[in-house]
Amino acid sequence: MVHVDLVLDPPRGVAPVFLGMTLDDAVSALSAFGDPEVVRRSSSSLVAVTCDKIEIQALCEENENDVSAIELWWPGEGKTTTTRVLLEGQDVFATPAKDILRHAEERGWRVDESEAERPVIPGVSLGFTRETSQEVPRDDNGLPLHFTSVLVGDEHYYDYRYPDGF
Repeated sequence: MVHVDLVLDPPRGVAPVFLGMTLDDAVSALSAFGDPEVVRRSSSSLVAVTCDKIEIQALCEENENDVSAIELWWPGEGKTTTTRVLLEGQDVFATPAKDILRHAEERGWRVDESEAERPVIPGVSLGFTRETSQEVPRDDNGLPLHFTSVLVGDEHYYDYRYPDGF
């Protein structure tokens, strides 16, 4: 297996997929990792592919033909991968969540942990998930030590959470 680094580039995307790409362009870009699956719904669609057990989803939420977010998923308990998902050099799924968030704050980004299992960095925009039903190491609050997914959206992706601004 070839080692792959998937580098988060908020608020632009995760190469080779970028926000604003068409659905067809996302399918083409993700084909580098395998045979993408396209799921179409009434007003949205997504393209998904697995890269060495890391699932990559290009989401077309508001317009079923334009990528509005990219979400990457941890392989799961007991599964190993040589693929890293990097945010400023830190492996999002291997580095403790508290360290990822502390680094973001040190960088000057506002971190919103009001939903402990789903912290976000508005304006950048990054969203993380710490939810899992799997038996994984947890902190004193019962949260998984590591993130289970990360989402890259545009600068306004999480604005709905802040009707009065952030």
